[in-house]
Amino acid sequence: MPARPVAPEEPNIVLVVCHDLGRHLPCYGVRGLRTPNIDRLAAQGAVFDRYFATAPLCSPSRGSILTGCYPHTNGLMGLVNRGWDMPDRTPTLPQLLREAGYVSYLFGFHHEKKDPRRMGYDHVPPARMPTHAGAVLPGMAEFLHGAREATRGNPFLAVAGLLEAHRPFKNVRYTPADPAAVDVPGFLPDHPGVREDLADLAGLVEAVDRHLGTVLDALADTGLDRRTLVILTTDHGVAFPRAKSTLYDAGIGTALVARWPGVIPPGSRVDALLSNVDLLPTLLSAAGRETPAHVQGHSFLTLLRGEGGGGDEAVFAEQTYHDAYDPKRAVRTGRWKYIRNFEPGPALLLPADIAPSPSAAAVADVATCPRPAEELYDLATDPFERCNLAGKPEHSADLAAMRGRLARWMEETGDPLLRGAIPDAGATRG
Repeated sequence: MPARPVAPEEPNIVLVVCHDLGRHLPCYGVRGLRTPNIDRLAAQGAVFDRYFATAPLCSPSRGSILTGCYPHTNGLMGLVNRGWDMPDRTPTLPQLLREAGYVSYLFGFHHEKKDPRRMGYDHVPPARMPTHAGAVLPGMAEFLHGAREATRGNPFLAVAGLLEAHRPFKNVRYTPADPAAVDVPGFLPDHPGVREDLADLAGLVEAVDRHLGTVLDALADTGLDRRTLVILTTDHGVAFPRAKSTLYDAGIGTALVARWPGVIPPGSRVDALLSNVDLLPTLLSAAGRETPAHVQGHSFLTLLRGEGGGGDEAVFAEQTYHDAYDPKRAVRTGRWKYIRNFEPGPALLLPADIAPSPSAAAVADVATCPRPAEELYDLATDPFERCNLAGKPEHSADLAAMRGRLARWMEETGDPLLRGAIPDAGATRG
């Protein structure tokens, strides 16, 4: 590939995507674990406080990151390891950045298409298995040390997919924290089993931080840090009851920490409401490219620059298939959350990785309660979504407004759930 002049504002992009991390980081106020490298990234860049996933499970959310489209639009409504496979009809981030002269690399974990070569990356180095941070991020650091020669002076997109912090948490490669010292989030009971789980989780998060340090050091050692946009994010919430595989904030709330020297004001926090469907158009804007008309997200480049604007009035999230058919949709504004459950079932249909956990045992008494058809929460007074207001006469107008907002989005985006039950692509494709 011939070298070409690169505009100073056209950054390299390093995108690190964790598994099941949510916002379980000290830079989001979580105590009981140490992440000096992520803290360094946050201090040198921006932390986004209200950034949400389009889905509370891996493949659909990652498909939105890669395409800028909702799962029911790009066709990835279930897990790749359960037979789903995102169709090739929607251009991906590496394909779109190639038009701007970028060379793209994928390191480690992927979960959007069965064959990673179909995702449009120019280079997919063989992944060491399992794709934990210690196996993936040193390889990215090694690439960075030779990036100028490897890319022939062209800007690059380097994506790292990490296994952490997916269950199981217990493993000899991780050192757990002290259960007495961990923070128990408000959506979970303060129970010994929950504390044990959180202490084990801390070991995984600290491992990500430790190996992320090798990437940040490689950028500094090579001088690439001065023109590289570094982003740390995740696919959805932590693997605990009332988080992963739910449309509560703990399930769709995700970390986004970004550093871009000379562009992002150091130590800034962004409170705008955003969705991970907005990330692709933002990266295209950073590369000086127009957003294609089919993309459903909106660029928040002005927010990256500290200029304000660029937030969403509402964010939308969905789940169709996880371990089982579990169709539900949600809309969240600054104050309200509305969830529509399209099938009856238990209040919490726990995924297979969470069901045997100590935390699952701690919520067994409420997990089997029947779920309501509609849920409405006032996030200003009930941030952990405990008190369902959908049946309260005094909130009938709020319920109608949020119900209508969700219905319009489903209609405008052609959600197939409006036409009835969605077939399991995993069952039909093998």
